[in-house]
Parts: sequence; structure tokens; C-alpha cells
Amino acid sequence: MLRRWLPLLRSTANVPKTRRHLSNLARYPNVQNFASSLAHTQPHFSLSPENIQILSTPAEFYTQLIDLIRGAKRRIFISSLYIGSAETKLIETIRDALHRKKSLRVYLQLDYNRSTRPGPSSTVALLGPLLNDFPDRCHISLFRSPKLKGALSKLVPPRFNEGFGTWHAKIYGADDSVIISGANLNKSYFTNRQDRYLVFSSAPELSNYCFDFLKTLSSFSYGLLPSSTQSRTTTSPVLHWPHSPMSPQHIEHQAGLALSGLQRHYKAKSGNVQERLQKEDTVLLFPVIQAGQFGVREEEDCLRLLYDNLRAADDRDTTSDFHPLLSLTSGYFGLSDFYKNLILRSRVPTRIICASPEANGFYGSQGISGRLPEGYTWLEQRFMAAVRASHSQDHRHISGLVDLKEWNRPGWTYHAKGIWLSPKPGSLPILTLFGSTNLNSRSAQLDTELSFVMLANSVTVRKKLLLELQRLNEFAEDWKGDQRNVRVITKVLARLLSGYL
Repeated sequence: MLRRWLPLLRSTANVPKTRRHLSNLARYPNVQNFASSLAHTQPHFSLSPENIQILSTPAEFYTQLIDLIRGAKRRIFISSLYIGSAETKLIETIRDALHRKKSLRVYLQLDYNRSTRPGPSSTVALLGPLLNDFPDRCHISLFRSPKLKGALSKLVPPRFNEGFGTWHAKIYGADDSVIISGANLNKSYFTNRQDRYLVFSSAPELSNYCFDFLKTLSSFSYGLLPSSTQSRTTTSPVLHWPHSPMSPQHIEHQAGLALSGLQRHYKAKSGNVQERLQKEDTVLLFPVIQAGQFGVREEEDCLRLLYDNLRAADDRDTTSDFHPLLSLTSGYFGLSDFYKNLILRSRVPTRIICASPEANGFYGSQGISGRLPEGYTWLEQRFMAAVRASHSQDHRHISGLVDLKEWNRPGWTYHAKGIWLSPKPGSLPILTLFGSTNLNSRSAQLDTELSFVMLANSVTVRKKLLLELQRLNEFAEDWKGDQRNVRVITKVLARLLSGYL
């Protein structure tokens, strides 16, 4: 099911036939300048195109994840918001891998609040037996956002305490291979919840970075200890805070320093970005951390830098063939003012996909959360009103350049997020941002995120990026948000909670 603006993204008819003409990023000085500037602050890794795979379905993601765990020899490292209580096969696969490989170690980094919800269905209850059976080889850390402090931390009930920030990075690694996604570990993410899934095989530098990122934050997380180390009468694992002099509610400064130190360490090991950009099949990956509560805002800095270079393209010579098209998607489309202003002040044609109300993960929920799809509709209405207002102030600008679509596939929900940049409509993407960020206010201010910017000289990888984008667009329909009624009480709640959406 192809939508009316999808042909702008297709490459088959309009892609130049010369391989060198396609692959040389030096043809686009704005993009090259962006990469050079980004390399001043961020580490980067060079990858082989043949070791990069882009999956398209939740089922493929699940199969790849299980295979990754089964093949692990030295280490399994997993970062997710939580593990669903029904994922017994996933846990048994990890258990079997530990039985077969006596030198194997498992490291899990999860969110404290989501994983310790009361009741037998909690993630902690699911992991207890595994931890008890392999106390020396299974390491579980639960990150608790320090945003919720003092008496308020005791008054806010479970489920709502997640609103003050979560551990949101999604990394699934084994040995030297890594899957970077936005998906969590729950049945819907393996069956009918659409996300993005990029697989990097035989990538030791990237794998080590992701592993060290998790280790860095695990030192500011609660450790989960097996029950036998504390009491013979309980089967529940025990939470342990490793830094007795430091309160878990006051880790901001030290955690920020640790993350900055990690980036400096890997940046010092990075090669010459200019030399790598000249190579025919180069694929470069730049990790960007966003942890607003720690004062780490690399994602915002990265996107500011990108848009600065895209705006510079407006001053290009008329003979230039760089007429960029930017595609953006978020399952929870609630752009922060910072991100919204980047789009409104640019003149870059921008194609946006958000989730339809029915594809929103909170659709049909009970209580206040059931109003969230309607709240996101209101945020979308406000965004489009700002687009129209921008056009009335600058006739060169935005109306007609920003096209908002909504993803709607019966029986499915939408969780994909990221950015693609093509040198011009109809050409292959040369850049993508992917990872855990939803590009919204929560991601910018509250949650701890890890995302990556990928620059591709490789035609093979760029074709995969285009195919990924086309598949997401198969279920993108005209946005109908301006036809939907949003109740006054929902607007009030959305305004009050705007920084949490």
C-alpha cells in the first residue's frame, strides 16, 4: 500500500547509475562539514557494509535476538526498559547459553521503576531464578532516575513514577555483535509493534563501546543480588545500592562526569574522520548520548549541528545537486521546543510519520494513560498550527515543505523513531539517526538515551536504508488530526504534562 508522497523516496528510477557518483560523500560538502564538526566532540567507528543488516519486522528482530544469545561465547549484554513477564523463552535461552558456555557472562541493564512494579508479573520476579542459579555469572543492574526525589519519591505510585524519567537505551549484544533498536523485550515488540532494528556483526569497537556504556551507568544503578546472599527464607532477589556514601537521588554530577569521560576515552581512539569519509564503502557510526538530567545533551547538539549545515545548503550555488530531503518519525510525536524550532526555521523539505491514535501504544488504556493518544493528537495540531504560522511569516518557508503522515496498520502499534537524510528527493539516504530516542520532550529532558548517527558512503547500506523507509511508509496515511476533537480536559492535562510526553 503505497502512499502519494512515497514516490519521492523511491530510488529505482532516479538513482544515478555510476557507483562512484553515488557513494562519494565528498560531493556533499554540507554533509562532510557536519561529519567533521561532529567528530570534534563525538567518537566514531568505521564499519564494513557487509556486516550491517537492517531488519523490517518484529518477528525478524526476535529471531535475530534469540540467535545472538544462543551463539554467545564470552558475553551477553542487554539494555532495555524492561523484560515482559511472559518472556520465559528468552530467559530460558539465556539460561541454556550459560549452561553450555561455562565462561559466558550475562549483563542486564534495565529500568528500576518499570522492573520493580508490584506483583508476580514484575521483571525482577522473572529474573530471580536465573540470578539465583548463576550468581557469579549473571549481573543485573536497575537504573533509577534521580529526578524523583525526597518525599515525592514515596508518594508517587508505581507506574506513574516512570513519568519522572526512565532508563531508555535499547542495546542487545553478544560478543562482538550488536542489535540497536528502539524495541523493548515484550511480546508485542516481537509480534505486532513496529520499530527499527539495525544489526552490526563482527564490530568489536562498537560492541566494546556499547558494553562500556552499560558498565558506566551500572555503577550508578541498583544491583540485583540473589536471595541466598541475604536470607534463606526468601526467594526474591535483593536490591543493593553500591555507593553507600552517595545517595541514589543525587548522582547527577558524578554520572554526567562518567558519561563525558566515556565519550572522551573513545573519541581519543577514533581514527581520522576525513580520511574515512573519502573511502568508497565507508560507513561511519557516531554515538550520541542524551541524558538531560545529567547535563549531557549530545543529541541536541548533534541535531543543531546538522540543521546548521542544512541551512548552509540554502546558500549553495544553483548548480549544486544537494537539495536535501529529511524524513523523521516518532511513535510518540511530541517534539520539544528545541527540535520543533529546528524544523520550523529550516527550509528543508521534511516528511514526518507519527502514530495514528489507534497505533499509539496507550490506545485503549485505562485511566489517565488512556487519554495519551488524544493528547498526542493535540500536540500534533499545535505543531501543524506552528507550521502554518511560520509560512504566514515567511513565504519562502514551510507550508508545503512539512508533510505530516500517520502510521496506521490494523492490529499493530507504532514505536519506530529516527531520521533519514537524502541528498535530494528520489535519491538514496546518506545519513540516519537511530536508537532509543523518541525525539520528544521526554527523551530530551528526562530519559537516558543512546542513539547513533550513521553516515554511509556504501551504496549497499544506503539502499537498505531506503528500503527500510519505504516499508515504514507503506502504512503511512494522510494525517487526520485536524479532523479530530480533543477534549478540553485532555488539553489541560497535556499542557500540564507537556514535558513528560
